Amino acid sequence: MPDPTISQAWKEAAATAPAGEVMLHTLEFRHPNFIDEVGQPTAIRVVLGHADLEAKLEVGAPLNPGEFVTFIAFSFGMTLPETRIASSPELVITMDNVSTEIEANLALGTASPYKIEVTYRAYLASDLTTPQNIPPLTMTLAGASATDQQVEARANFGDPANLKFPDATYTTTAYPGLAR
Repeated sequence: MPDPTISQAWKEAAATAPAGEVMLHTLEFRHPNFIDEVGQPTAIRVVLGHADLEAKLEVGAPLNPGEFVTFIAFSFGMTLPETRIASSPELVITMDNVSTEIEANLALGTASPYKIEVTYRAYLASDLTTPQNIPPLTMTLAGASATDQQVEARANFGDPANLKFPDATYTTTAYPGLAR
């Protein structure tokens, strides 16, 4: 089954692999406890590579929509979710030598009742103004395990089979016409 989040430009770049074209993989971690030095909500943004990246977020981004932001160079491993119907999609992230800032923020997030959101964006090195997977893949961190050398985190879409449908709760207060 084809992945609908992959743009045509990304498909072409991946299929033809033109010389000099590089795919830049980024991750953004968000949580209500992640705040900057002035008390504003912030995100941990990393790019798989050896140099920091200034790239523009999509207009619908939860934080800094439509703005250029910095993704910090970081070495991580990532297995994108499979698009098979029979399995629950899961993003697996492995990080070696995690910085104390990331470790502290992950500890804050896992101790909270709120889930950490993880957004995956891919950019072409020739176009840092638009992520190639629109809309970006956003999942919630389902769990993490750590050793002295490595952190492994798993993110998924939750349990869609147990979501309430319809989303609205019909009460006589909200909908007085229900009471007769």
